Amino acid sequence: MDMTQVNSRGLVLLGCGKMGSAMLQGWLAGGMSPEAVHIIDPNPSEWLQGTGVSINGDLPENPAVLMIAVKPQMMQEALPQVARFGGGGTLILSVAAGTPIQTYERAFGPGTRVVRSMPNTPAAVGKGITAIVGNAEATAEDLDLAERMLLAIGQVVRLTSESQIDAVTGISGSGPAYIFYMIDALAAAARAEGLPEQMAMLLAKATVAGAGALAEQSDETPEQLRINVTSPNGTTQAGLEVLMGEGGLAPLMRKTVAAATHRSRELRK
Repeated sequence: MDMTQVNSRGLVLLGCGKMGSAMLQGWLAGGMSPEAVHIIDPNPSEWLQGTGVSINGDLPENPAVLMIAVKPQMMQEALPQVARFGGGGTLILSVAAGTPIQTYERAFGPGTRVVRSMPNTPAAVGKGITAIVGNAEATAEDLDLAERMLLAIGQVVRLTSESQIDAVTGISGSGPAYIFYMIDALAAAARAEGLPEQMAMLLAKATVAGAGALAEQSDETPEQLRINVTSPNGTTQAGLEVLMGEGGLAPLMRKTVAAATHRSRELRK
């Protein structure tokens, strides 16, 4: 199945908040027909109402894809509205956090093709990274289609088992919050050294964003990029001796990711 079938058979999007809107914006920019998109959302945004898509109207009989983008706490109430799309005719693609494949298999019945994904919040600006994994019924073509659709919000990686989602949650799912905290910490350190508040925050944000972009685009490893800017006995080395010393960033980050991954496993049980 390809995007042509999505245009001809239709796409149903259950929930269209920030994540759903970011995806929709990417699909429409990529040439998806607004007439092919059917949204179910109790509080559609003004932007959504101006896109030309169908909102809370009649749904296609046999859509190519049902994408589930509601908050986990709304899942029990929302899934019965679309349960008729189970059985294998429609690909079920979930971007909902914390909801396992088994939940969808129970809700939609035997034979249902399910791809679960774990995006992260930078998806809202097209800079996300999303991990995907399919159930036993999902085909290679289903995973290809899911990947093409999710490329609208950033990069995509494929998992070999659903159990890996916990680690993905601990790294890329929760990870933006770690980086936001690091920005605040950098800005606070800059203020402590006498810089004004606005300048401190601007420097911190730009440094983190710029370093991330350079790491992503460079052919060199982050380790080599670090070495490149570290002159012997210079300022960077002085700072890194603290950051890389005993009890520095590496063990702290290991504990941070382990705690988030462990909580993800607890919530799954």
